Amino acid sequence: MSFLKRLKEKFTTQSDSVSEKFKSGLEKTRTSFSTRVNDLVKRYRKVDEEFFEELEEILISADVGVHTVMELIDQLKDLSRTRNIQNTEDLKSAISETLAGMLHKGDQDGKLNLQTEGMSVILFVGVNGVGKTTTIGKLAHQLKQEGKSVLLAAGDTFRAGAIEQLEVWGQRAGVDVIKHQEGSDPAAVIYDSLKAAKSRNADVLLCDTAGRLQNKVNLMNELEKVKRVIEREVPGAPHEVLLVVDATTGQNAMSQAKTFSQSTNVTGLVLTKLDGTAKGGIVLGIRNELDIPVKFVGLGEKIDDLQAFDPDQFVYGLFSGLEDEEKAE
Repeated sequence: MSFLKRLKEKFTTQSDSVSEKFKSGLEKTRTSFSTRVNDLVKRYRKVDEEFFEELEEILISADVGVHTVMELIDQLKDLSRTRNIQNTEDLKSAISETLAGMLHKGDQDGKLNLQTEGMSVILFVGVNGVGKTTTIGKLAHQLKQEGKSVLLAAGDTFRAGAIEQLEVWGQRAGVDVIKHQEGSDPAAVIYDSLKAAKSRNADVLLCDTAGRLQNKVNLMNELEKVKRVIEREVPGAPHEVLLVVDATTGQNAMSQAKTFSQSTNVTGLVLTKLDGTAKGGIVLGIRNELDIPVKFVGLGEKIDDLQAFDPDQFVYGLFSGLEDEEKAE
């Protein structure tokens, strides 16, 4: 049984609503990607250099990233030689298998480092406009649904409306927000939030942070200051530093991820707005090039559309169109 068929069997027999979310959330990317790959397979019945060159272009246009694409193509060429794959139809499953292999780099994808005892502190970083505050609200809802007591810290005191936006999400999720006035010292907000979370015996404190100051150096210094306060008040914290990036910005998301990972100890990625782009391949590029676990992906605007990242679910969502074609032929 081909890798694609195994994935289809695995997720369709489960009748898993999560699988459907990945499938519908990746529709734009899948439609673009699957259609082009299937057209390519129909035009080239034989696996040759020209086929790989066109496949390379398709992957790059999906924003997988040049470095990752080159690595992928080399792996596929090796695979076609070792398995003696001569027919392009037989290579379709190998493409998905190779991508899945790239995503399965460790066991931290899709898993939050939550403490079994004591409070977990999660710090969110990222530039303005990527969906950071929205992600915090959605995660707060998710954690509360799991029976955890959650508190939010309105640490983005510089962006107009940021505190109010977090309060709206707090109300939706049914969790309290600790805040100061706009323009206040973010580290002071985080300090008070930590004190409040301790006094209330909260399970999880989710901390929002500024996404833009006068320049990059100021922003990173501010984040470092916030981290020092957290480390001082809760030894071993923050337990996660989640970088939120907007998948629709493609290679710009890669650039942001590189900048923040160089300046702060990023432990995981959240890729938002995957449902709004045909270039969902950016997940593969970021995961492969930066080797940072992907914790969550945003697959819609509803409060329950933030999904823990599952490499197999992602590949299934991305390639299910190819499997359908394969079955039909």
